[in-house]
Amino acid sequence: MPADRSVLETAPLGFQWPTIDPFLFCVHHNDAYPAGDERMGVAPDLLKGRNMGSDFEVRDGFRMYHGQVVPGFPSHPHRGFETLTIARRGYIDHSDSLGAKARFGHGDAQWMTAGRGIVHSEMFPLVRADAGNPTELFQIWINLPAAHKMVPAHFSMLWSEQIPVHRLTDARGHATVVTTVAGALDGRLPPAPPPHSWASRGEAGLAVWTIELEAHAEWTIPAGPSDAQRLLYVFAGGSVQLGEATVNAPRVARMRPGTPIALKNGDRPAELLMLQARPIGEPVARRGPFVMNSAQEIRQAFADYQRTHFGGWPWPHNAPVHPRANGRFAVHADGRHEEPGRR
Repeated sequence: MPADRSVLETAPLGFQWPTIDPFLFCVHHNDAYPAGDERMGVAPDLLKGRNMGSDFEVRDGFRMYHGQVVPGFPSHPHRGFETLTIARRGYIDHSDSLGAKARFGHGDAQWMTAGRGIVHSEMFPLVRADAGNPTELFQIWINLPAAHKMVPAHFSMLWSEQIPVHRLTDARGHATVVTTVAGALDGRLPPAPPPHSWASRGEAGLAVWTIELEAHAEWTIPAGPSDAQRLLYVFAGGSVQLGEATVNAPRVARMRPGTPIALKNGDRPAELLMLQARPIGEPVARRGPFVMNSAQEIRQAFADYQRTHFGGWPWPHNAPVHPRANGRFAVHADGRHEEPGRR
């Protein structure tokens, strides 16, 4: 345990990152995909020798995950929690059992409440045929309280133009950039989360920020609620001083949230992800894609999915991608259309 009281403990980062209530899961996908073929997929010669359908080993700089042609995650169900997907580079094509679809990326985020049940796919189309398609995203699972586990499924698009980006300079001229996907900073509010999200409750104190530090930059994270959980993932760079403790990337630090945290970066640019919220504090039962409060509710989730498929799958195959010419857009289940522009 470090001597500095603001750092409670640290742990190394693997593929799946440690989390604390109400956060259930956090993963950082960062893949150097090649130029896309005519199907917006990977050329067949680059797929030889891979464990297709479950390819989580980095080869040639990328993984295919569960994709067979286009990388990504073909149709799969969820119940009882939310997914927050932050697309930093590249594109994600979303399709779901409600008939909704979207293409988002390059700083956009999608916040989806699975609620009583939804089936969706998340594919990474390689839209550029003349150059590489680097794709980087965070996916974070956030629990729902028992009262909201069976609400109707819903998703919100948080377009990059709406997400506050704070560009800060310290006394020596070194820059820090803080992107606030959830949780206010300096009085600037990000777009609202879905209506039944734990984040929609003011008392939750939920914040999701990315922090980019230039070499030698200094910045102080304001104090959070004293009864919240706060994690800082130092996922890129060298060493960052958190208060009086030095954390070397890649590593996560569980922080004492009720006090400000002075960040002092080393001699390499660094990147951090901050997750913060008051815990829900309810029993958690989870199995595969379902997160409920009891084993009986998990059994019921599997039975309901086998019986109803959560509304069925309206798309012609389980890994749909949208036309190459499409820009960023969303079509919601109620027919509402959004198109913020090309990137």
